[in-house]
Amino acid sequence: MFKPIKILDENDPIVREKNIDVTFPLSKEDKKMIQHMIDHLTNSQIEELSIKYDLRPGMGLAAPQVGINKNYFVVVHEVDEQVFDNYVLINPKIVSHSEELIYASTGEGCLSVNREVEGIVPRFARVTIEAYDEDGNKIRVRAREELAIAFQHEFDHLNGILFTDRIDKDNPFKDKDKMRMI
Repeated sequence: MFKPIKILDENDPIVREKNIDVTFPLSKEDKKMIQHMIDHLTNSQIEELSIKYDLRPGMGLAAPQVGINKNYFVVVHEVDEQVFDNYVLINPKIVSHSEELIYASTGEGCLSVNREVEGIVPRFARVTIEAYDEDGNKIRVRAREELAIAFQHEFDHLNGILFTDRIDKDNPFKDKDKMRMI
């Protein structure tokens, strides 16, 4: 039986704390939480399950959002109708990125931010991340466009940064003409 994850609100101090690297092998608790995060995100993107379980649709979750101050995040990317690619990135590092900046046309959202936020969040159009998978194998993932935004968003969570921090408070649409909208 599926049970939704309790996601911490942006005002919870745990969301802003420094996180620690994960050691391998993963604990049973971390393995269980990673699977629970994948299930939650997948169900949130399937309309009938989202309604049934009262879930806000989401593409990614970082460990601090669920009260665990460890360096890992999960992204569930819908590549076709109810077909998902799952990414589990443990102890990630962004090793390269494009010069080109983009922003999401509808703005960014976050499962920890329970309010409307206007403004653009500058993100790199392409990123390469080195991380570890659940078995402790080093992996390298390249992402572009929407997936690159999701990776950068979740990576920020591991550093106590919310997307709202990246919006210019005085001019929420600052430099919009210098970036590409996706």
